[in-house]
Amino acid sequence: MTPDLNVHSFDPPRERSAPDSLSGYWSNGTDAVMALTRLTLLVAIKPNCDGCRAFLDAPLHEFEGVDVVFVAALDDDEWAGSSRRVLIAPDALDRLDVRWPPFYVLIDPLAHAVIREGVVFGPSQVAAEIAQFITR
Repeated sequence: MTPDLNVHSFDPPRERSAPDSLSGYWSNGTDAVMALTRLTLLVAIKPNCDGCRAFLDAPLHEFEGVDVVFVAALDDDEWAGSSRRVLIAPDALDRLDVRWPPFYVLIDPLAHAVIREGVVFGPSQVAAEIAQFITR
């Protein structure tokens, strides 16, 4: 996580469709199918990534009104110590063309589209980048 710096993702989002649901399994081994019915922030994380872990453990009060889902391509013991669940869903990351965590995509379920995406530097940076889409 990069505190108090004016960092941001540089590229505009690539236009592409988004699925209606995400499927995989939770890091505890339980199968999961998650319907996307609200604005959804998918945060792609990976093991041994300090920024990923910091975001996973950070307060998410800036994301009120948005479903936040942490997704990894591989299961890891690192996720066991978190208070949040991690969805292990490599197919979902492939489908959304997320190649290099830490990365986020904001999914509009009504448009079935990715409407914002970028590199994750920290919760405040991501919240600022998606603020225009959050209705309070």
